[in-house]
Amino acid sequence: MSVSAPAAPKKGLRQVVLASMAGTIVEWYEFFLYATAATLVFNKVFFPPSEDPYAPIIAAFVTYAVGFIARPLGGIVFAHFGDRYGRKHLLQVAIIMVGASTFLMGCLPTFDVVGYWAPALLVALRFIQGIAVGGEWGGAVLLVAEHAPARSRGFWASWPQAALPLGNLLATIVLLVLSASLTPEAFLSWGWRIGFWLSVVIVAIGYYVRTKISDAPIFQETQRKIEEEEEVRYGVFEVLRRYPRGVLTAMGLRFAENILYYMVVTFSITYLSVWVKMDTSSILGLMFFAHVFQFVVVPLTGALTDRIGRKPVYIAGAVLTGVWPFVAFPMFNTAEPLMVILAIILGLFVHGLMYAGQPAIMSEMFPTRMRYAGVSFGYQVTSIVAGSVAPIIATALLGRFASWVPIALYLVGAAMITLIAAVSLRETRGITLEEIDRLDHEKHIAPLAQSAGATHPA
Repeated sequence: MSVSAPAAPKKGLRQVVLASMAGTIVEWYEFFLYATAATLVFNKVFFPPSEDPYAPIIAAFVTYAVGFIARPLGGIVFAHFGDRYGRKHLLQVAIIMVGASTFLMGCLPTFDVVGYWAPALLVALRFIQGIAVGGEWGGAVLLVAEHAPARSRGFWASWPQAALPLGNLLATIVLLVLSASLTPEAFLSWGWRIGFWLSVVIVAIGYYVRTKISDAPIFQETQRKIEEEEEVRYGVFEVLRRYPRGVLTAMGLRFAENILYYMVVTFSITYLSVWVKMDTSSILGLMFFAHVFQFVVVPLTGALTDRIGRKPVYIAGAVLTGVWPFVAFPMFNTAEPLMVILAIILGLFVHGLMYAGQPAIMSEMFPTRMRYAGVSFGYQVTSIVAGSVAPIIATALLGRFASWVPIALYLVGAAMITLIAAVSLRETRGITLEEIDRLDHEKHIAPLAQSAGATHPA
């Protein structure tokens, strides 16, 4: 067993966590702002009117899905350079890209002004936003995971995940204030744009915080080896070649978690507003409390994975994913605020059982030389067939069958895929990243060096 390199001092580790969270809050503020606006605004201002109330919503969700399609591309590109030049520098690029694209969304002309140029420009900016978010996640969680001690990596690495509900909370507050203080006509006409313009302020804060930290020592050592040793290779193709099982397992773990999240925080807004006929301010108010709950639950669940293991917590989340819709949709249908908020909180609790442990689990699947590539590819590619289409599929099923039961069965199918991946997962609680690198060196790098030495004897 190799000796672990000293972890960052607790004060320094907290600074790394803060830097990772600062940028991730920005990313998810802007991503959730778009998701909510797609349901409440974009379907009305960027697309032609339709007699079918679900058609503009589906069209808006299609532009929403474009961001998910772009995320794997961003994950691949950022991971390639992130494994070579460092996590910190790529994260600074990502936060500027997502901030600029979000600000420009707030400046777009509507369908009434420029016709189909409006959705076309929206799609282009959404694509850029998706590339940036795709590169953000892997770098943010690895920055923390590679600084954290092995015995508490699950806890520390879950904090960037907790930034997701904080970003969503911030977006919800902004939209809630705007929708409550403005008339529906004013909000639809210009008020929604303010939330997108505010991204400039948040981006400036996040960028500044990220200038104050550095990459982990274990990465700096690997970076030196990549520069000096020809056998130490990196990148997406290398990780697919050497660790295909790890990539597939990561994709399977991600599948139900990603679908469940967007069913809870995105499709539920559509279901409650269109089907249950709840008003927008009430729905956003309930989402506010749900995001507060998730922020608390995620790091607690991360700590739980350090105590009892990554695997049992994830299995519990996968199983409960298949149970949640049969409990939640009848609760939604009551239109009672208490029942609705409990249904949403239950969904976010189940989601947290899977989401909180992902940074530690995926970091422990791959060696440092290709960790960014493996983590980002497994995480982001799955979003194309999972979260990106989940609201579209759910909305189409609701429109076709006028029932929530097919939607519940859709979630059950997703849960089964993730359960298989979770059961096959190798428990890695407490393993050092140095040990993972040592095993990778013995299996993949040393034989190449020996082969090269035999071919070119001194």
